[in-house]
Amino acid sequence: MSKRDYYDVLGIAKDADENTIKRAYRKLAMKYHPDRNPDDTQAAESFREITEAYEVLSDDQKRARYDQYGHAGVDDQMHDFWGRGGAQDSNAFRDFGDLFGDAFGDMFGFGGGGRAARGADLRYNLNVTLEEAASGREVELKIPRHVSCNTCHGSGARPGTNPVPCSTCGGHGQVQMQQGFFAMRRTCPTCHGAGTRIESPCVECGGAGRVKTEKNLKVKIPAGVYDGAQVRVGGEGEAGPQNAPSGDLYIVISIKPHAIFEREGPDLHCTMPVTFPQATLGAEVDAPTLNGKVKIKIPAGTEGGRIFRLRGHGVTDVRASQKGDLYVKVQIAVPKKLSAKQKKLLRQFADETGDDVYPERSSFLGKVKDFWDDLSSEVK
Repeated sequence: MSKRDYYDVLGIAKDADENTIKRAYRKLAMKYHPDRNPDDTQAAESFREITEAYEVLSDDQKRARYDQYGHAGVDDQMHDFWGRGGAQDSNAFRDFGDLFGDAFGDMFGFGGGGRAARGADLRYNLNVTLEEAASGREVELKIPRHVSCNTCHGSGARPGTNPVPCSTCGGHGQVQMQQGFFAMRRTCPTCHGAGTRIESPCVECGGAGRVKTEKNLKVKIPAGVYDGAQVRVGGEGEAGPQNAPSGDLYIVISIKPHAIFEREGPDLHCTMPVTFPQATLGAEVDAPTLNGKVKIKIPAGTEGGRIFRLRGHGVTDVRASQKGDLYVKVQIAVPKKLSAKQKKLLRQFADETGDDVYPERSSFLGKVKDFWDDLSSEVK
């Protein structure tokens, strides 16, 4: 059976560059890899075919010979390639880890060996007030966590001794497995990738290389932080086993409800009651802000529901480093307790003004009268 054209196998043009070849191979290798298709002989053959194509086209010299002479120009080299087991010194397998990275390295057996897993990340829920979130603050936290053991300095071995190479993997952290024509490496089941084992454990940490403690930590909460935001503090999570890197600490912000203000992004909103005389005659009133009070001029005839915008009196936008605005909504306060004299004056005011001084009410009453007149005419 004649071989397919290598360019057709990878689905690329004959003038494809190196990156295009790698991308095509990566996509197909993930699809047909034997680990993803166990006991599938067709997938295994497809994987063999694309690997052979990549081995030729990713090598400038082999590609030049193939472009000039076709399969005849590289058949001898490919026979040697598969005769060696197909992996030992090839471009395809030498680049496999670079192509797939850490996310698939362990699945395909090409993850970095000799390294213990990093420490776990920690989460800390922090409640702050709106004022603290707006201005930012430095907080001191007590974080229960594992830290590197001072006695063995994180090695897990008793002072004066050292971890020894793992006898299962020979210190590599990985073991090699043969699956048909394909050689794969997996994390060592004995040392779990560390590459070493401890014969004389440290009495302080029991060989773990870390101990549980409570650490005091000062953290700066940035101005303008929003509800649900996460502040990452690198390296302040759990210490990794046997001197592996520490995880990170994530501080999750929760902002307490405020008695006056509601926040919407960098802007603040509040409702401010004013008296009927202030709204009718006009007045200058004090409006609240996070930084104290400011004067607002209420024009004569201000209606309830009118909104005044105070620029720059909101919260710092943590992304843009500029402040939002404060929106003050006017609410007409209705008196609940009046003296006899006040009631008399208010009735006198109502008698003297009627509905003429209320344009909205006069308009409304006029519309109601027209509605009733139309309704009466329809009934007749």
